Amino acid sequence: MANESSSAGRSEARVRGWVANILELAEVRLELLTIEARIGLQRLILVCVYGVLGAVLAAFGIIFLALLITVAMWATHPLLALAIFTTLFLGGGIVLMILARGKLRGLVEMFSVTREELRRDQHRLRGDAP
Repeated sequence: MANESSSAGRSEARVRGWVANILELAEVRLELLTIEARIGLQRLILVCVYGVLGAVLAAFGIIFLALLITVAMWATHPLLALAIFTTLFLGGGIVLMILARGKLRGLVEMFSVTREELRRDQHRLRGDAP
């Protein structure tokens, strides 16, 4: 009888050890996830700020260049100049929107380190080779 209770005690201690290990593992992985999220957010904010400021300055430059050329051609071909610049601006805008859409798909790769660590943890817990 004493043997059975000590065996049950050891079994319970093992289960508690497993639960403690799993909780510790989850805590470490959650910390890794939050660190990656912070780094990703900081990069995203910096890229957005640079991108918006650069786009605004470039847009002003292009608009003033278009106005300058249109005014210079006003006596001979004003409609041609306006048509060319309208086509360039709309075409450029469409191309940039398509490129931005493609870049958004690349954001799926966020948290790749965390996902890889979680896969390794699964393999270790199952007893598989990583």
